[in-house]
Amino acid sequence: MVSVRFVVKRLLLLVPVLFGVATVVFAILQLSPGNPARVIAGQRASQAFVNQVEQQLGLNDPIWVQYGRFLADVAQFDLGQSYTIQRNTPVTTILANKLPVTIELAFYGQLIGILLGIPLGIVSAVNQDTITDHLTRVGALSGISIPIFWSGPLVILVFSQVLGWLPTSGRIDSQAFSIEPITGLITVDTFVQGVQQTVVSGFDPANFAPFFSAVNHMILPALTIGIYSMALISRMMRSSMLEVIRQDYMRTARAKGQGAKITIMKHGLRNALIPVITVIGIQFGSLLGGAVLTETVFGIGGIGTLLVQAIEVGDYPVVQGTVLVFAFLFTLVNLGVDITYSVLDPRIQQ
Repeated sequence: MVSVRFVVKRLLLLVPVLFGVATVVFAILQLSPGNPARVIAGQRASQAFVNQVEQQLGLNDPIWVQYGRFLADVAQFDLGQSYTIQRNTPVTTILANKLPVTIELAFYGQLIGILLGIPLGIVSAVNQDTITDHLTRVGALSGISIPIFWSGPLVILVFSQVLGWLPTSGRIDSQAFSIEPITGLITVDTFVQGVQQTVVSGFDPANFAPFFSAVNHMILPALTIGIYSMALISRMMRSSMLEVIRQDYMRTARAKGQGAKITIMKHGLRNALIPVITVIGIQFGSLLGGAVLTETVFGIGGIGTLLVQAIEVGDYPVVQGTVLVFAFLFTLVNLGVDITYSVLDPRIQQ
C-alpha cells in the first residue's frame, strides 16, 4: 500500500523541477537569434511597425519583467497565443488538439513493447546460453540497431504495399468516417461512438467500423515504436532476471521443493521488474515528448511534429508551451515510476 506521505513528498519535488524547466526554456529562447516581433509583423514590415508590435507584446520590457510575467502566466495555465502556426490561437488549444495523438501512439507502442519484451526477457534469462537465448538476444539487438526512419518505411512496404493488409498513414479513413472528438484519442472516441449507436439503435457491426479503421491505422506506427521498445525492455529484463535467479532466496525456494516456474514468477519477477520499470518510464516519457520520426513517416501530426514546426518558423509561445507540457508529463511519468517502485518493494518508502 502506497502511503499518502510518500506521494505528497514526490509531488512537492515536482515543483522545483518544473520551475527549473520553465526558467531554462525562457532563457534559451531569450538567447536564441531572431525577433518574435519581426516574425509576427512579417519580413517586409517597417521597423516602426516592428517596434509597435514589440511594445504591444512587452518585448522591450526589462528581461526580469518579462520573466516574471512569463512565470505568472504559466502559473495560471496561460501559455500565450501562437505567432504563426495558428495565429492568435491559444497555445493550450493547439496542444489540446495535438497531445492526445502523441499520448495514444506512445501508449500503444509502449504496450506492445511491454507485452513482448518482458516475456522474451524472462525466457531468455531462464534459458541462458541456449539457442532460444541467442535468438532472443539477436532479435533484441536488431530491434535496437534498426533506426525508425528505416523500420517505418519497411513495415509500410511489407504490410501495406506488398500484403495490402494495413493502411499506410493517418489515424482513420477520413473519407469514409466522420468522428466527433471527445477525448482526442481516436480509438477511444470511435469505440464510444459505436457503443452509443448500439444503445440507441441496437447492435450492428457497422457501428464499430470506425473503431476497427482506427485500430488498423494505429497498428503500424505502434508496431514501429513497439519493436524498439521491446528490444530495450527484453535486454533489461534478461539482465535483471539473471541477477535475481542467482540470489540465495531463489535457491532456498527451490531447495524447499517449489517448482521452477512458481519460484521465478512469485519470487523472482517482482524484484527483477524494478530496473525494468525504470526503462519503461524513461521510454514512455520520451515518447510523450513526441515520436517525431514515427509521426512523420506515418503522417500523424502529434506534439513532436508540432514542436519541430514551431522551431522552424520561430513560434516561441508554441515552443515554450510544448516543452513545458512535455516536462510536466515526464515528471508525472517519473512519479508513476516511483509509486510503482514502492508497490513492488515497500522498503523504498522508508
